[in-house]
Amino acid sequence: MTDTETASWAATVAEVITAPGVDVVVPVHNEENDLADCVRRLHAFLRDGFPFSARITIADNASTDNTLLIAEHLAAELDGVRVVHLDRKGRGRALHAVWSSSDAQVVAYMDVDLSTDLNALLPLVAPLLSGHSDIAIGSRLATYARVVRGPKRELISRGYNLLLRTCLQVRFSDAQCGFKAMRAEVARELLPLVRDREWFFDTEVLVLAERAGLRIHEVPVDWIDDPDSRVDIVDTARKDLLGMWRVGREMVSGRLPVAELRAAIGREPLVDGVPVGMVGQLMRFAVVGVLSTLAYVVLYLLMQPAVGAQAANLGALLVTAVANTATNRAFTFGIRGPERLAAQHVQGLLIFLFGLLITSGSLFALHRWAAGASVQVELAVLVVANCVATLARFIGLRWVFRGAGDRR
Repeated sequence: MTDTETASWAATVAEVITAPGVDVVVPVHNEENDLADCVRRLHAFLRDGFPFSARITIADNASTDNTLLIAEHLAAELDGVRVVHLDRKGRGRALHAVWSSSDAQVVAYMDVDLSTDLNALLPLVAPLLSGHSDIAIGSRLATYARVVRGPKRELISRGYNLLLRTCLQVRFSDAQCGFKAMRAEVARELLPLVRDREWFFDTEVLVLAERAGLRIHEVPVDWIDDPDSRVDIVDTARKDLLGMWRVGREMVSGRLPVAELRAAIGREPLVDGVPVGMVGQLMRFAVVGVLSTLAYVVLYLLMQPAVGAQAANLGALLVTAVANTATNRAFTFGIRGPERLAAQHVQGLLIFLFGLLITSGSLFALHRWAAGASVQVELAVLVVANCVATLARFIGLRWVFRGAGDRR
């Protein structure tokens, strides 16, 4: 090994040794009164009882008071404390900047008021360091969380998270708790797609992560509201609602590259031969199938007396097939936007023709061998034939919408 190679190898080893396991970011803006106490408490906790190597990064974003000066004094005084300064305000901006460039295995953050009990930090980061989970969040709304805060903040928090579950169909329970962590390799893939740089940053990260199939670990926390909080609730709520509207619109239009993100960092299939998302797709396909069958039965019974069995079957099957393809495209396979829309509907109609062949053939056979069969017998035969056609339809639609990830 040459001297140059030896020096390079030594530098790499030193970098690995000195890189912390966890980088805890404390984003601050004009926090000269609380910063020193917060960092000293956190530093003592990490030094005395935390089993992983850790660093504290004070991310000062455009403070106009003595916050930056105090942060620099703390960094000079305490081992494992550093300062990053940004010229523009925004918690999301600070987190985006520090997390994207961190050399730690896991990046985390907590609010400067330390409203969350520090004993939750180890349960937060341990599943990430072990590789079990990709993102971890503290939750004030989980079953075993213990929270002290006023009724107004409680109502706003629960209302916001209910909106997220209703409008964006998320599964995580608390988007806004200032206590989160992420594997650094995941952050480097995920953060370039996150547009918000303020309070909606947390929510956008979680929505993207969930759509990409990442595992989000939730930790019930003990949390005491800071009565001196200077967050503008009305302005924050307004920006959060605008953020929800933007992300929802991007999902509907297909502008979010969820499939590419899943391919880059999503989890592999749990069982060989069972693709990611197939179980969820099958469940959602079954829901759509039941509703389609009910619609088919109603349409067939309405049309059969007027136009006969074969024409009624054709009309009912055509209407429900078009609606079925559109619904499965969005609901079952999570595909949004106009890309390949026409081609996918044409392919769906080809699958419809296969179903028509099965059901029409069943009717033909019934009328040939039991010419006097009642409409109830016709309907029973058609329902059985439709079950066979539905199985073929699921296989066919998985091919039509191939590459679509599990959206929930």
